[in-house]
Amino acid sequence: MSTRQEQVEKLLGNKKGFGELKSRILFVIGALIVYRMGTFLPVPGVNPKVLADLLQQNSGGILDMFNMFSGGALGRYSIFALGVMPYITASIIMQILGHTVPTLREMKKEGETGKRKITQYTRYFTIVLAAFQSYGISFSLMQLGAVGNVPVVPMPGFGFLFTATVSLTGGTMFLMWLGEQITERGIGNGISLLIFAGIVVGLPGAVYSVFTSIAEGQMNALVGLLLLVISLGVTAFIVFVERGQRRITMQFARRGGRQATQAQTSYLPLKVNMSGVIPVIFASSLVLLPSSIASFAGQNEGFGWLQDLAAQLSPGNTLYMVLFGTLIVFFAYFYTALTFNSDETADNLKKQSAVIPGIRPGKQTSAYLDGVLNRVTFWGSLYLLGVSLMPDLIRGFVSVPFALGGTSLLIVVVVAMDFMAQLQNHLVSQQYDSVMKKSNIKNYRRSSKIRR
Repeated sequence: MSTRQEQVEKLLGNKKGFGELKSRILFVIGALIVYRMGTFLPVPGVNPKVLADLLQQNSGGILDMFNMFSGGALGRYSIFALGVMPYITASIIMQILGHTVPTLREMKKEGETGKRKITQYTRYFTIVLAAFQSYGISFSLMQLGAVGNVPVVPMPGFGFLFTATVSLTGGTMFLMWLGEQITERGIGNGISLLIFAGIVVGLPGAVYSVFTSIAEGQMNALVGLLLLVISLGVTAFIVFVERGQRRITMQFARRGGRQATQAQTSYLPLKVNMSGVIPVIFASSLVLLPSSIASFAGQNEGFGWLQDLAAQLSPGNTLYMVLFGTLIVFFAYFYTALTFNSDETADNLKKQSAVIPGIRPGKQTSAYLDGVLNRVTFWGSLYLLGVSLMPDLIRGFVSVPFALGGTSLLIVVVVAMDFMAQLQNHLVSQQYDSVMKKSNIKNYRRSSKIRR
């Protein structure tokens, strides 16, 4: 009897089921709380009030946007002031090098071992970038001197530079580790969720600033209502396009004995925006940080041209929109090419005896998929470009008292949709496991009765 109970318990497992899903959700919540707490840990040696006044004087530019992506950490100059942007920049460069450097190309073919090596190189490169950027921003703050009669850095020197560089670099490395832990032990992409959390925490303040502007008469109530309608409309449009697909009809040849039976028809779905929110995040990381350093360094005597460059790279300016839009289109095609291999897909279809009507298997199928994918990616990149830059165009006609724009709205909606999709996949997987366990138990009991 005891042996039978042990076998039944073995079939049931340790009752993970929804308990595992609950633990994953709690881990994500706990990690985001830790991230939020870290944005309030200041780097030693900086006067936070003077720094806040400095950001207020330069409000409405690139610094506001960078501060939004870091969850307000830059405004407080906390240990998480750089956020995950150095890691994203390192990932971009390593992915580009992976297609151009023969050694890295061969390493990618080694499977899991090569992937771990490239991930390790990305981490090392992140340390180098974070240290360089931390030193640049800290040195620029130290050179600012004083705002009024109060210095931004009360005790400038090597001690402050060393402490600030180590603190900011360590904060970025901790966020990189935290993002990897969320991906492995939680739900969704950890890095994307950290950026998502940094943006979402600014939503209540943005809503409050709109209501305050309306109450004080600085903004017309109709303009506020228009902003609400536009935000809801853009959100609905993002959801609609993200669910859009280009379905390619396929026919699978089915055989029974020596005679071929009727072919089974299916389809290959190609998303309109196959690259997701990655092009926007990549483009933002490549535009925000250099312009932020230029903005700080431009405060020094003799470097006024850097201040002019930072102003041109601020949202709403022509140079910013051209550079940002070009990077979005480039990364839309680049990341789509990384995630979808037409040659490999064509080979898999051939192995499964699947053909696209009117297209011969092999190279012609691969060329056809490339053509369809290029056309779909073109419209997907235009969609990303329009959603990201539309608020900058609207801001030229309507004064908006916050930095929340199309880029941040796109990231929030897409990351939320991805999180919900993965959550549903976990639920379906747990239900499937539960059904299989019940079926195994029934089969075991039935076989036990037969043996009796």
